[in-house]
Parts: sequence; C-alpha cells; structure tokens
Amino acid sequence: MEPFTLRAVAIIKGIPEGQVMTYGQIAGLAGSPRGARQVVRILHAMSASQGLPWHRVVNARGEIAIKDFEGKDTQAFLLRQEGVHIGLEGRIDLEEYRYWPE
Repeated sequence: MEPFTLRAVAIIKGIPEGQVMTYGQIAGLAGSPRGARQVVRILHAMSASQGLPWHRVVNARGEIAIKDFEGKDTQAFLLRQEGVHIGLEGRIDLEEYRYWPE
C-alpha cells in the first residue's frame, strides 16, 4: 500500500463509535488535503478487506454521500445505532459528532 493509503486506513480505523469524520478531513490528516476522492476510493475498495468503519465517513456538509437508497439507508441505520442524530434535512451536526484525532 502507498503511504497515503496506509495513513488514511489507520485514520479511518481510529474513528470511534458514535463519531464521524469527513472525506476531506481524513485526506488532509493523511497528508493530501485535496485527496478526498482518494479517500472515497479507499473506502470503496478496502472497507471489507480492512474492516473499515465506512459508515462513519460523511461529506463536508455532514451528509451521507452515498447516492443509492439502500447504501444511504444502511449508513444512516448504522450511525443511528451508534447514537448519531441525523437531522430532518439528512445532515449530521459536525460540531457535535466530528472526531478530531489527537
């Protein structure tokens, strides 16, 4: 794995239950501030094999970015199971639920 990928995977694995991070936030912390799309690819390609908590990653507006209904519904269900409130407009309050690693 490339260094960026290794760092991104480690960051994603470190997101605690009940909290979220954004694609861009993960990219920046992994060393590529403009690499949000790379984070999307990592999640798509490696979530199952690496045991990544993919459902804890949202877009910069605090929204679930998955387009298909089943995936979006699954992510919302998993987040709610962890105590994350999703507002009526489908947004997560990043001030309350965003995780910032030490």
